[in-house]
Amino acid sequence: MAEDALRIGIIGSEGRMGQAIRAVLDAGEHVFAGGVDHGEQPGPLATECDALVDFSAPDALAANIAAARVADIPILIGTTGLGEEHHRMIDEAADVLPILQTGNTSLGVTLLAHLVEEAASRLGPDWDIEIVEMHHRMKIDAPSGTAVLLGEAAAKGRGIELAANRESGRDGHTGKRAEGAIGFAALRGGTVAGEHSVILAGEQERITLSHSAEDRAIFARGAVAGAAWLVGKPAGRYTMNDVLGLS
Repeated sequence: MAEDALRIGIIGSEGRMGQAIRAVLDAGEHVFAGGVDHGEQPGPLATECDALVDFSAPDALAANIAAARVADIPILIGTTGLGEEHHRMIDEAADVLPILQTGNTSLGVTLLAHLVEEAASRLGPDWDIEIVEMHHRMKIDAPSGTAVLLGEAAAKGRGIELAANRESGRDGHTGKRAEGAIGFAALRGGTVAGEHSVILAGEQERITLSHSAEDRAIFARGAVAGAAWLVGKPAGRYTMNDVLGLS
């Protein structure tokens, strides 16, 4: 083990992402310090780590953050499907811990979100924004955390709140598209790791910004890079933008 190797623990180690992160650690410069899964307490693991990576479930978030606080180590949270209460927990914990929370750990998606924000800020509200995503048939939440991340980037570029301007699941006689809306469409099927497109549609022209995930390993590599980056950082709430120096 290299002297500068970090010990990284995985919460949700038996899930798809957990297994992919383990593979990246086993083949890379940092060390897999152990993992916990459903029904297991993360506290003992946290004491053996330099950082935690959490890809478990929203209802486990409170215990996972508590374990990181007791051990005084950073935590990267990649769990999707979080609600307002979860984000309040993260905000509170970020007063004393370095925490990185993201809907997608891909470095490519991080750059895509940056480009979406830039495009939305420079194009007027007469350019409609639609976000289309597709994932494997086993994914249980929709739209994906990545799609929401891209929607938030578009909303930030426009200086608006996503929650007040979001349209999802159109069906039937919906009437015309609301001005300034950010639309979402979620497709599910097969073994697709992740496809995301942000369409900016203007008068007689259209821009599409896209990202295709060919293998789950891209998210695992980004998660390891993000967790390693967090070590030694002051308390605060960080994003993958910070890892790439885009903030």
